[in-house]
Amino acid sequence: MPKFVIERDIPGAGDLSPDELQTISARSNAVLAELPNVHWQQSYVVDDRIYCVYVAPDAESIREHARRGGFPASRISQIRVSIDPATGG
Repeated sequence: MPKFVIERDIPGAGDLSPDELQTISARSNAVLAELPNVHWQQSYVVDDRIYCVYVAPDAESIREHARRGGFPASRISQIRVSIDPATGG
């Protein structure tokens, strides 16, 4: 199944408290329970954005997750290839 990076533009994301991040995560998990083919792998919180890695059948499934959860999906990009330090030999 395809893997995607979702950019969520959220001003002040890097200043969200642990409780606020827990609330967002719980809301996402509740929506994911309704979308069995969409899987959240990990997210990275930076200053004004959250980058999320999801596995889903298509980008429309990611948009539906965002719509139901009430959070932005500012940009959805399918991951074509993964590389890491071992790729360079």
